[in-house]
Amino acid sequence: MGDLEFVNYNQMKKAILIIQCPDQKGIVAEVSRFLYAYEGNILEVDQHVDEEMGMFFMRAAWELDSFSLEKDEIAARFREEVGERFKMDFKLHFNFPKPRMAIFVSKLSHCLFDILGRHHAGQLDVDIPVVVSNHQSLKEIVEAFGIPFHYIPITAETKASAEANQLELMKANQIDFVVLGRYMQLLSAEFIQHFPNRIINIHHSFLPAFVGARPYHAAYERGVKIIGATAHYVTEELDAGPIIEQEVARVRHHNTVSELVQIGQDVEKVVLSKAIKYHVDRKVMPIKNKTVIFY
Repeated sequence: MGDLEFVNYNQMKKAILIIQCPDQKGIVAEVSRFLYAYEGNILEVDQHVDEEMGMFFMRAAWELDSFSLEKDEIAARFREEVGERFKMDFKLHFNFPKPRMAIFVSKLSHCLFDILGRHHAGQLDVDIPVVVSNHQSLKEIVEAFGIPFHYIPITAETKASAEANQLELMKANQIDFVVLGRYMQLLSAEFIQHFPNRIINIHHSFLPAFVGARPYHAAYERGVKIIGATAHYVTEELDAGPIIEQEVARVRHHNTVSELVQIGQDVEKVVLSKAIKYHVDRKVMPIKNKTVIFY
């Protein structure tokens, strides 16, 4: 018997088309026709119709090496042949080069460990050129993974200058998006405006319940039977940005606050890593203050 050949889809060069337009007949057929006409090997397709808005959303990914159009020709040709006819707002992405992700942390290590471990294992297709913290306690962990650690302390008096230093660091490292791995500082509106829908936060509750600080304590006082975690894009309103991923865990009346924290932290790190992967794979489409997640 001959040797079997397996295709590594993570290493394959892919084009990813994200579409939104008024819902109408023939969209899927015309997108498929376009890709077929130029020898596109379709790898993933998902679509959604929001009947209330009357809008159609679609994500299509295909193999780039066998595609007969050059990379820089695709967007213009698609607009001419398909996009204009259906009044599409579309974006064309590629899975290379890898997006550059900065991680912001404070003292808690569970989300950081999980992200760095998954990255080291090849589960997150990103580059991590920098980790930023307002404390020094996680420095050795980060540097053990060979990633530069930047300590930028923040007080009420130094917040503006500290954020200016952070933004300069983001620019110098050509950061595409930021992940807040339990970073216990509020970002200013100015910082957020530099990364619209490109800052992912993990909040340790099932939003919109228990917004703000100490949600596990609030959940304990309320006597909840489930706790959860929410990954969302950061907006100027606290813990109110478009939700990317959520998960819950069941708890019992005898669980203490510290036990809720331990149970919840296991949920947090899984939810955050899923959200990062969705974002990197271009599977998240923010629509106003909601999201469409393509699978």
